[in-house]
Amino acid sequence: MAGQMLPPIALVAVAICITAAAAAKVPAIYVFGDSTADVGNNNYLTGAAVPRANFPHNGIDFPTSRPTGRFSNGYNGVDFLALNMGFRRSPPPFLAVANKTSNPLFRGLQGTNFASAGSGILDSTGQSIIPMSKQVQQFAAVQRNISARISQQAADTVLSRSLFLISTGGNDIFAFFSANSTPSSAEMQRFVANLVSLYTNHVKDLYVLGARKFAVIDVPPIGCCPYPRSLHPLGACIDVLNELARGLNKGVKDAMHGLSVSFSGFKYSIGSSHAVVQSIMKHPQRLGFKEVTTACCGSGKFNGESGCTPNATLCDNRHDYLFWDLLHPTHATSKIAAAAIYNGSLRFAAPINFRQLVDDQH
Repeated sequence: MAGQMLPPIALVAVAICITAAAAAKVPAIYVFGDSTADVGNNNYLTGAAVPRANFPHNGIDFPTSRPTGRFSNGYNGVDFLALNMGFRRSPPPFLAVANKTSNPLFRGLQGTNFASAGSGILDSTGQSIIPMSKQVQQFAAVQRNISARISQQAADTVLSRSLFLISTGGNDIFAFFSANSTPSSAEMQRFVANLVSLYTNHVKDLYVLGARKFAVIDVPPIGCCPYPRSLHPLGACIDVLNELARGLNKGVKDAMHGLSVSFSGFKYSIGSSHAVVQSIMKHPQRLGFKEVTTACCGSGKFNGESGCTPNATLCDNRHDYLFWDLLHPTHATSKIAAAAIYNGSLRFAAPINFRQLVDDQH
């Protein structure tokens, strides 16, 4: 509480936390979402249905060319955003450190990545994965662990200055579309309204647990990914998917604004991967891309009919491609997207960009 002195042990813990990432601009990053943000949680899950990327050709451009569980040839967007904030890359996956007793305090204090490929806003989205509701529960366990060690007050201080990054929603849209590929506009509106309502509840739950700075990544034009194109008889984008993405993005934008008005200390930025991908598709050469419809790694039409496996076709010039596999961006795309969202204009991040959110110390 304002005006109260922190106990000495708490001050030491906060000092260690802040110096542990001396170059970092926030004490920690806590990451929630799907395969756009997963850095290896799904490696620890069992079951044949779990989406995985812990095999080649994934990771071919990652340091030491190793597959980590990232759906990328190298880093994903979260890694590049973390780099912009002064970290080496994304914090580690929760399941990689959950069972390690060595130094859990500092692991938790520097952030954790809870994202799980295949997950969504709805508990019903995805099989054998970690839905958003469970990711929030996992963060609650980390928050309790931190509070138990450095006092609730010190934990509140650290968490209020930390960044809570959310990148989810695409899988919910794909699941809805696969169940009904020609929905009426009323069905689409109902579905989007329900998604936005649940998304809002997840954000409120994080706020109650101490989150104050929310960095949201919106849903790109997923109908233009190689996989949906491979389903279209003419190889075009699937409009219904793009319309649902736009609807969800608009709903989340309005909901986040509403929360910022209602909740004390609530700050946010929405980074538009949607605007970035649209810009690349519209002017590929300008941004250094040559191929914006076909995936670098995959098989079938647009390399979009199956995932990036060790036997899949692999392109030579990976930096020329917008898409790494049937649904995910390349290292090059993620780097550009993170730069635009972190430092860019209102077109790419609003109402402020991620840098302004990070720099806001009030």
